[in-house]
Amino acid sequence: MNLLTSHFSSQHGEGHLAGPRANPDGAGGAPTAQSRIRSWIHPARSSPWWLLICSLILGALAAKAANAPAPLRVGAAAVDLEGEDAMVIAGGIEPGRAKGQEGKLRAVATVLESGNQRLAFVALDILMIRREHLDPVVSEIERDLGIPSAHVLINCTHTHHAPSTMVVHGYGLDETFVGRVQRSIVRAVREATANLSDSRLFFHLGEERTVGENSRTLLDDGQIYWIGPRTNLVRPTGPFDPELPVLVFREVQGDRLRAVWFNHSTHTIGTRQPGVRSPSFYGLAAQDLEAEMGGVFTFFEGASGSTHNLTLKGEECARRIRAAVADGVGKAQPMAVDRLAAVKRPIKFRVRDFNEVNEAAAVERYCRKYAPGSAAVIERVFRSMREGLVNQRGAERETWVQAIRIGDIAWVGVPAEYFTQLGLDIKNRSPFRHTYIAELANDWIGYLPNREGH
Repeated sequence: MNLLTSHFSSQHGEGHLAGPRANPDGAGGAPTAQSRIRSWIHPARSSPWWLLICSLILGALAAKAANAPAPLRVGAAAVDLEGEDAMVIAGGIEPGRAKGQEGKLRAVATVLESGNQRLAFVALDILMIRREHLDPVVSEIERDLGIPSAHVLINCTHTHHAPSTMVVHGYGLDETFVGRVQRSIVRAVREATANLSDSRLFFHLGEERTVGENSRTLLDDGQIYWIGPRTNLVRPTGPFDPELPVLVFREVQGDRLRAVWFNHSTHTIGTRQPGVRSPSFYGLAAQDLEAEMGGVFTFFEGASGSTHNLTLKGEECARRIRAAVADGVGKAQPMAVDRLAAVKRPIKFRVRDFNEVNEAAAVERYCRKYAPGSAAVIERVFRSMREGLVNQRGAERETWVQAIRIGDIAWVGVPAEYFTQLGLDIKNRSPFRHTYIAELANDWIGYLPNREGH
């Protein structure tokens, strides 16, 4: 039985934007919903299996520390990712183009040390990237800096305004940019390791309810909203997670900001200026706050596979996120860090099977009704992707799942665009009161939905 069903292109890349789906059991008849043409756990069978894996590795971190806690040391660094106007921008059905840039695209690293334990967290201002490009980088960090590979989490912020690092739809990755990303990860971790200083953790759990919503909305014809007019909505098919945790690391001497982390769960789409490369509204907010407060600010993308901002302009999103994070920094209270620990496990999945006739009918039905001007292009791109999948159906793949503990806070790294309900399920099953999701971590295998959102 296929535990994970997924779409891969002929180069193992998946389609990026949402598209219609056929009946999941392959039966005939009109399709009644839609999905992303990427990868997903079969919602009827495999989601509990995936959640069980995450719960087990969280449980492995739950034991109390045996010895008195060692002092916490923290270092942080940001390295620019240089993009060029000639590079394809990833995130759309067709290759995107940008002229100029706002803000900086960055690799941002934070290294935490306590006793003989070190952790490295990295956030990349890119759409996503596969393990074939990340595993060698993690090995280099382990070899040169002594940070175990299981202790390195690399998260993509999922900005839709950066050069392509993936084979997505009808275009590929930019090899020059991918090389720059790889080198910048190592450099950022190296620089963060070199500036470790005694620090304290402060924490505040805030929220931001207005930037984003569940975008997987049931329509009155039985389909689920993707693009086009939103005039026949019935109800959302899942929740929106407004939590916005803020972790503040301050130097023991002088109380100066070393690093600030925040986490939220909305698709990272939206700029201040049109047609430019950009870290998008989360990254713009982080860089604004750095200029105002000092330190290094890092955004980690949460479980946002089913949530988008559908109403606000990018500048307003950045303003609201900036205000929420600043409020969290001001309200953060000391939190002891008695332990650093990490677990990283390989898991296997299979490329899904599909019925070509049903898939083609689902795409045609949705696009010709809700996006007639783009229907021909979308149908062509998705058809080409399916052609690349035919000989890979049922093939076994392997990816990573990770959990990291920082005192009483747990982070779970999942290698996909994770539907929000599944992120909430992990939080609710976790033995840690404060558990947060870093999606698109260490790999990318596509979308993972819960059943109703699918």
